[in-house]
Amino acid sequence: MAEILKRTKALAVSPLKVSQPIGASLAFLGLRHAIPMLHGSQGCTAFGKVFFVRHFREPIPLQTTAMDQVSSVMGADENVVEGLKTICEKNAPEIIGLPTTGLSETQGTDIRRLVKMFREQYPQFDHIAVVPVNTPDYTGSLESGFALAVEAIIETLVPENSALAGRRQKGSVAGRRHKQVNVLASAALTPGDIEALKEWIEAFGLRPVVLPDIGDSLDGHLMDGKFSALTVGGTPKAEIETMGESIATLVIGRSLNRAADALKRRTAVPDFRFDHLMGLDACDTFTQTLAQLSGQPVPTRIERQRAQLQDAMVDTHFQTGLARVALALDPDHLIGFACFLTGMGAEIVAAVSPARADVLADMPCNTVQIGDLEDLEHAAAAAQIVISNSHAVGTAERLGVPLLRAGFPQYDWVGGYARTWIGYRGGRQALFDFANIILSQHHDTPAYQSMFRANSGEVPQAGAGVVKH
Repeated sequence: MAEILKRTKALAVSPLKVSQPIGASLAFLGLRHAIPMLHGSQGCTAFGKVFFVRHFREPIPLQTTAMDQVSSVMGADENVVEGLKTICEKNAPEIIGLPTTGLSETQGTDIRRLVKMFREQYPQFDHIAVVPVNTPDYTGSLESGFALAVEAIIETLVPENSALAGRRQKGSVAGRRHKQVNVLASAALTPGDIEALKEWIEAFGLRPVVLPDIGDSLDGHLMDGKFSALTVGGTPKAEIETMGESIATLVIGRSLNRAADALKRRTAVPDFRFDHLMGLDACDTFTQTLAQLSGQPVPTRIERQRAQLQDAMVDTHFQTGLARVALALDPDHLIGFACFLTGMGAEIVAAVSPARADVLADMPCNTVQIGDLEDLEHAAAAAQIVISNSHAVGTAERLGVPLLRAGFPQYDWVGGYARTWIGYRGGRQALFDFANIILSQHHDTPAYQSMFRANSGEVPQAGAGVVKH
């Protein structure tokens, strides 16, 4: 069990953390015809939008209640009500996400009361779902904000099982859709990961309902027609409402445990929980679960992908074995990489998380520091490689080691959002990339010269280099 080291500083130096409102917004961007509206100042939203645009290189629908100095002091209730009304009239979304920020939380906003006030004043918009969620940016991280938003989506949009049964005039509806499985996907999964995950599940003849599905909305596809002020792609509202009829729920990432508890409580659908899907053991467990749920044998192509990963493990073990790695990522991402690399013989010499989480206690290393990139820099003097987001570029340069970019944001690297890390194929490519980075650091190794050779260009004379007593 790893020891969790608390913060020892009153400020962040070279911050690693990405705020909760950005994480909540990312979750809402995985819903179809949706738009997040942050309750805070214009700067709060603009800051997040810059991160999203630079990471995904796509136009990102994001709105704000635009609190100013006066409304921050006197109250900003009307900002929320009028903002919701304007979006409903102009854009007609299916879902509006309503995360709070540090400013509105400090003010003491009751965000659920404001949604109720909006419903009372404008009943004509009752068909448009509004999902409020408290996500102060002075606590937590992107991962926890994402998880809070997923939990709020479930509590708002998934009908309770009894309500579904009453509507259909039958008993429990859990399992009614014999091939449908719910997938709760954590913030650690990229759009590329989501696509690979859906293909993995579909290979067993199952139909996944992914919540949220950023693999459909933020995968970088070109669109026909005009610019849309709402998300294009993602999980439809109608699909979310059927999650109580699935045969099972697959939960990827321990950060979503509370959301999974809420879904199980509302629907009685059994769930299977996985901390991550990186590495051979994790992939095998997930594959066996799919085989159990579907009643089908493991498809031949999945078996072949597993064999390819095994071969890659053999090919790269000289580079991964005893490699010294420094990690700075959100908790779910952190344990995924740590378990994957230590399973290949690597050593985690430094691990930094921006926020506490239960999963950190199970890290395969001695300590985990809750902190920032300065803490990583102090702890990673012996590292051969750093794995973190683009904020760590300067840290890696000062340490004199390469950076393998992972997580959010990646603003100096094209295609980071499309990268696949999970599954047999994702693990295989991750090993190749890791090994190539390690190999690239050995090009300056000087040629070996024997101590018995007088110099590199001469053959030593008989007896040269021999010490006589």
